[in-house]
Amino acid sequence: MNEQTTISREQLEYSQAAKDFLARKPQLFVGGEWVDSTHGKTLAVEDPSCGREVARIVDASTEDVDRAVAAARAAFDDGRWSNLPPMKREGAIHRLADLIERDGELLAELEAIDNGKPRTMAHAVDVNGAISMLHYHAGWASKLGGEMIEPANAPRGAFHSYTRREPVGVAAQIVPWNFPLLMAVQKIAPALAAGCTLVLKPAEQTSLTALKLADLIAEAGFPAGTVNIVTGLGETAGDRLVRHPDVDKVAFTGSTEVGKIINRTATDSLKRVTLELGGKSPVIVLPDMDPAVVAGGAANAIFFNSGQVCVAGSRLYAHKDVFDRLIEGIAETAPAWAPRPSLDPQARMGPLVSHEQFERVMGYIEAGKKDGASVAMGGDAAPSNGGYYVNPTVMVDVNPSMSVVQEEIFGPVVVAQRFDDLDEVAKQANDTLYGLGAGVWTRDVGAFHTLAAKIKSGTVWGNCHSMLDSALPFGGYKQSGIGRELGSEGVKAYTELKTVILQL
Repeated sequence: MNEQTTISREQLEYSQAAKDFLARKPQLFVGGEWVDSTHGKTLAVEDPSCGREVARIVDASTEDVDRAVAAARAAFDDGRWSNLPPMKREGAIHRLADLIERDGELLAELEAIDNGKPRTMAHAVDVNGAISMLHYHAGWASKLGGEMIEPANAPRGAFHSYTRREPVGVAAQIVPWNFPLLMAVQKIAPALAAGCTLVLKPAEQTSLTALKLADLIAEAGFPAGTVNIVTGLGETAGDRLVRHPDVDKVAFTGSTEVGKIINRTATDSLKRVTLELGGKSPVIVLPDMDPAVVAGGAANAIFFNSGQVCVAGSRLYAHKDVFDRLIEGIAETAPAWAPRPSLDPQARMGPLVSHEQFERVMGYIEAGKKDGASVAMGGDAAPSNGGYYVNPTVMVDVNPSMSVVQEEIFGPVVVAQRFDDLDEVAKQANDTLYGLGAGVWTRDVGAFHTLAAKIKSGTVWGNCHSMLDSALPFGGYKQSGIGRELGSEGVKAYTELKTVILQL
């Protein structure tokens, strides 16, 4: 595929609202107010569709982080949020969801400018997903509670014993650049429902929607210090957050490499930790499926969001009887996935988020070729005027030892392999350090459940991929993370369980 990715002036023409937002003075949101940094250092915000700088954000100092944590600590300790009646907390979270819906067009545009994902997708997935997630979690504020338990070794009625669920305290939340708004809300919503206060640090590459979210948090009427937002580098601002003695819990989504560092650092003070990390998710296609039916789903599993998805279906295992036809079917979808500028209304796949990510993905493609893999589709960069575009890529003739098979590429690259039977493919699917997601395509319900039991993965999808829902727990096995987010498990992760015993 050598289609030219041309960028017209119209495709880079921002709305006036977006221009006004991009022109704002770089500041931090601390204690319910916009404040200047202590040192004035800033970082560039780049539009990956064209590679040009469009704004600046604060590069927070250690002192900036300390101010934010102090604001969250004060807000928690004096109970201005945690001691509110649950229905009042619930109402504030619902109001935030309504404000996101009101400003959805601007949020989607900012996400497209900042991250490179198509604006239409940003609205449909990120904005609407954030709205849904807030409404869902709001209800938990009035439904968290403990239970009465009879002691096992005492006469009935001798003791009154029960458990309480109490907010864990101040949460440090560090989110990635692939779904900036959605990941921010996925962290914020359960913490707020549980009664915690927090400091959010968005990825330095994509902080715009988090900063806009701060405007809406203030408008929604959250008490000062409940939510604080600091921008900056992970190795400075993020590291200080994780180490801070007044932080009680750390929630991080990102690479396994960084997650290990955070986990080691948090262990020093035994902070509660939730880590949602990398993946190398298998997509398994059994021989009873029509390859023409599966091709679109398999393509979407890896090319959605330019492959920059932790559960991207980056390893394709197709039964030998359908392998060749499936690869042909995926190749036929290529024109629909041709990368385009994020504001192009026809865009289904945008550029990668940064030049660094572009170099990483192209490096893996070249490494795969050098190791003997063949390119069945794509394998090259799409020519552009400064943007970071990689064509959707399918690699075949691979073996399990190759880096393209074992390591997370985080781009629109899938490696495809044949298999013969269920035991073989289950073993292949588990031959990885990761265990975040897996997909199985089959009409055989028994075969699906057999594989679902064998695969070591936090989520197993049948005849679909990447289907996430606010009510369904999400997290990983092995080096894909610790703990679960979403659903009741995600809210409980922001609580401590206290046992109370009274002798009667």
